[in-house]
Amino acid sequence: MDRRQFLIAGATLAAAAPFAGAARAQAVTARVGYIPVVGTAPFFVANGEGWLKQGGLESAVTVFESGPNMIQALASGTLDIYVAGVAPLAVARSRGIDVRVVASTAIGENVVVAAPSLSKFFTAGTAAAAAFKAFKAANGKPARLATQPAGSVPNTTLQYWLWEVAKVDKADVEIVPMGIDATQQAILAGAVDGGSVREPALTILQSRNSAIKLVAGGEEVFPGQPGTVVAVSGAFATKNPDAVQNLVSSLVKAAALIKADPAKAAPHVGAALGKGIVDPELIRKALGSPASVFEIDPRKIIEPARAMQAYQVKLGSLDKELPFDGLFETQYYERAIKAGG
Repeated sequence: MDRRQFLIAGATLAAAAPFAGAARAQAVTARVGYIPVVGTAPFFVANGEGWLKQGGLESAVTVFESGPNMIQALASGTLDIYVAGVAPLAVARSRGIDVRVVASTAIGENVVVAAPSLSKFFTAGTAAAAAFKAFKAANGKPARLATQPAGSVPNTTLQYWLWEVAKVDKADVEIVPMGIDATQQAILAGAVDGGSVREPALTILQSRNSAIKLVAGGEEVFPGQPGTVVAVSGAFATKNPDAVQNLVSSLVKAAALIKADPAKAAPHVGAALGKGIVDPELIRKALGSPASVFEIDPRKIIEPARAMQAYQVKLGSLDKELPFDGLFETQYYERAIKAGG
């Protein structure tokens, strides 16, 4: 390199340096909490494909057993992004926690399965209420159904299906709250007689024991059932609007990739949910399950979320219906769609 080329190269590097510094300054690390279900797949596909990082968003993820368990982390300011069920978030806002839903990720996730002890009573033409009654008559005790804690989407939707849809006698069922992994293990071990599960638990359970029966799909369990959402703390959204926009735009791309090429998406999801020990083919199958309906548009779940909240009041897990003012911020999704994802 001669002197003239050296000087030109030096000048070019000097001119570029401020912009490189600016790019580094714009990068932000978000503390992300999630529950280990396939409904979170769009987030992990977006992260795994590098789209979040390309937009300046680094993720430090922590797994939780349920949405209600994350609320304390939101309240303490140790969580920036929440990837879990929508139901606990209005409660969080009522307690002064500034959290905003910016995207849905999946709907109709929660389904009801019966373990072998119970599934044999769900014969062709037998109504669910009759099946539970027959179980109690045969066993001298109510069927035990596992689900997540009160106030969660799984708990709320399970109770809606039992009491409002299937009209099951409350004396015929005992609801047992436990974590996601514990629910799966309890059903497999026969410690409970069924429960409310999401993918990949549904596919895992049925692959390990074909006598475990799906007895109610997501839409039957709760019409328009809202499920996993992505929410951000108000402080994070205010400070990092571009990062939030990149997040939502990346989720739109991720949902499209899952639909078009689930085999490509599966390793990203498996790495987050299976920690490398779940068969990738099982994850791919779970992505195509009837219990995996990926929907990013937050506008589509606002009214079903209101209906779910009203039912929580009826159950007593909420004292009163809470205002949704400020809970849903749809502008990020609207801009993402307008820009083509």
